[in-house]
Amino acid sequence: MTRLARETGLSRESLYRSLSGEGNPEFGTIWKVMRALGIRLHASAG
Repeated sequence: MTRLARETGLSRESLYRSLSGEGNPEFGTIWKVMRALGIRLHASAG
């Protein structure tokens, strides 16, 4: 979690709160975590 916090620019506490079962993270937080983990999101119009 320390490395993820460093790579996202978010605090460890913020990440734990956001990603817990009780958390309700903003899209920006999810986006930063995805980028730090190397996950890509693709969307296309149907």
